[in-house]
Amino acid sequence: MEQRLLARIAVSAAVFEIDRPYTYLIPEKLAGKAVPGARVVVPFGRGNRRSEGVVLSVTSECERERLKPIESVLDDEPILSDEMLHLAMWMRERFFCSFYDAVRAMLPAGMWFRDGGHMVESKTQRFVSLAVPGEEAAAVAAQKRLRAPHQADLLSLLASVGDGAVADLCRFTGASPAAVAALEKQGLVTLETREVFRRPEEGLRSETAGPVELTAEQEKAFSGLRELMTSGSAGAALLFGVTGSGKTSVYLKLVREALDRGRTAMVLVPEIGLTPQLVGIFSAHFGGDIAVLHSSLSMGERYDEWRRIRDGRVRVVIGTRSAVFAPLSRIGLIVIDEEQERTYKSENSPRYHAREVAKWRCVRHGALLVLGSATPSVESMYFARTGRYALFTLGERYNERPLPRVVIADMRRELRAGNGGSISSVLRAELEKNLAAGEQSILFINRRGTSGLVVCGECGYTYTCPNCSVSMTYHAVGRRLMCHYCGHTEPAPETCPQCGGKLNFVGAGTQKVEEELRTLFPGAEIARMDTDTVSRSGSHERLLERFRDKRIPILVGTQMVTKGLDFGNVTLVGVLSADQALYVSDFRARERTFSLITQVVGRSGRGEKSGRAVIQTFTPENEIITLAARQDYMSFYEREIALRKLISAPPALDLFAVTASGADEAAVLRGCVKLRRRLEAYTAGTDGLSILGPAPAAVAKVSGRFRYKLTLMCPASKKVRDAIAASLRDFSADKENRGVSAFADADPVE
Repeated sequence: MEQRLLARIAVSAAVFEIDRPYTYLIPEKLAGKAVPGARVVVPFGRGNRRSEGVVLSVTSECERERLKPIESVLDDEPILSDEMLHLAMWMRERFFCSFYDAVRAMLPAGMWFRDGGHMVESKTQRFVSLAVPGEEAAAVAAQKRLRAPHQADLLSLLASVGDGAVADLCRFTGASPAAVAALEKQGLVTLETREVFRRPEEGLRSETAGPVELTAEQEKAFSGLRELMTSGSAGAALLFGVTGSGKTSVYLKLVREALDRGRTAMVLVPEIGLTPQLVGIFSAHFGGDIAVLHSSLSMGERYDEWRRIRDGRVRVVIGTRSAVFAPLSRIGLIVIDEEQERTYKSENSPRYHAREVAKWRCVRHGALLVLGSATPSVESMYFARTGRYALFTLGERYNERPLPRVVIADMRRELRAGNGGSISSVLRAELEKNLAAGEQSILFINRRGTSGLVVCGECGYTYTCPNCSVSMTYHAVGRRLMCHYCGHTEPAPETCPQCGGKLNFVGAGTQKVEEELRTLFPGAEIARMDTDTVSRSGSHERLLERFRDKRIPILVGTQMVTKGLDFGNVTLVGVLSADQALYVSDFRARERTFSLITQVVGRSGRGEKSGRAVIQTFTPENEIITLAARQDYMSFYEREIALRKLISAPPALDLFAVTASGADEAAVLRGCVKLRRRLEAYTAGTDGLSILGPAPAAVAKVSGRFRYKLTLMCPASKKVRDAIAASLRDFSADKENRGVSAFADADPVE
């Protein structure tokens, strides 16, 4: 029997439930091109629908059965290295995703449709963004695959990237603008014109910085980390440093050490807003030897940066979560700054955590993983205290300045005194002092918009989203009501639609705080930093430059202002609603609140002038508030780890969440009950395992789909992960579950 070349291929059309390597025949004309790591087009399924795939391996053997041939090869050379292929296989098992889902996370957005390239952009462009959640868009794309393939491709791409220029999307998918218009007409996408700013050049500096000078404390931490990095084996360390202690200087020295030894380095930050400032610092030290990867780049720019990295033309990568997949070779160091931030966890398939992927890559390369934070996650500090990570501490600010003096403002007293606004009398007095002294202030409130609740004062009617089980937020700009989950928006009425009564606007967001500040300080310029203002201006960098260069007196914003901002003239920070995220049904609520308050307070007094902070709260006696005011992380940690052990929450045990969703609530609940029975059968005899639920998700209905979940509490093991995967496959194969989808999440953030 004749020997033929056969390829094992991961096919994009194979969803998680039927995902496995499929064997195809390699035609003679494609021999030498269809190699591991290359993308191919193959016929798939009974209808032989053309589908993209990635070659996993090639063998020469007798063809035992009639196999379908590969139709074409898309790449002149493999786009995935052997390391990336093995990483995708690991992610498939670890994060309950298909192999191709893992591949898509690794590659520049849009690359799986066509070979990309740098695209010339005009000053303004038409942008298209999803009007529905990514998972719903992916489901609709699957339904449209046969009758409207270009619309399906557009939705699939947008499900991954969220939005993009119409020209870019059409170029990558081969779709026409008419397909985009059709999706807009169906209410699946929205179109808008935006100003386009050149990236990734913004943030780069032409000047060259001198050698990094470290304090004695920084030098001690650096020496210990350098020893780990040069040991020849993989390692992990936690760099625990108070706000303003100079962790970035230690990172710079470590990166220089890695480069001097012929290795490469990667530095991750939790938000796009932190990349320009970090890029500026690193470019001053490493010039053109850096690449930038994050979602604000156009698809063409992301492809160009990815190609520079793959070709070895840069040795340092700076970026957000997805930059952990940068195709660097000979990695010596990976730094994850502000490692506690939840943005390092993906909320869409594959639901990976950048920290876990970074660990895998460090093991592969024998590299050092450095986790840096002033408020480490409880899990990371636990691993450091128990010896799984090395621990290095920076207990003093780099300029030997004291931590900010903190005042707690009791908002109950403010109400009794007749002040029902967002700004307490204490904070107002401090703002007046700063304005008189020519110093700057940052105010933090973790809600955008004007008011979080619109309710009739006469009949009690409340405006809720028609698609989600949440209240709609009022935005004064344009007088609109908006759902921050599905994006539904409608004009705000003048009176109650039910009884004609007067509407009350309850709660405050960044817009309302901005309005109050303009009333209190009519002569002062106010800047607002949230997703609304950033999308309008097009760049965090431009907004921060205005704050830095024009010395705008007051900046008010959401979480974007809590970390990474280093301005010497900022001497006052105000936390306007410290209780907002504290009293919710989430075991991490205390940790997040402590971290947010500590981080934003740390923005004050980073220069030569002393800093102050005002924390506004209705529960000033709460220990989380008082510990954050003292910047006392270790006392917080000791209390929190004791509580975690008591309730068997991470790191005492691991968590898995299995969620079912669909338009019919009863069907979703029935499906979730079936999932529990399957899980119980597959995990019978597993020690230390508890299954909770079914229970409604924190937000039970999003975009017209109800969500119920099961929670598994147990030590993570291959047996448990295999049981979850098998349960999901059984669920999908059961015809009674039509209309209900299910997915699993390892270590959910909520």
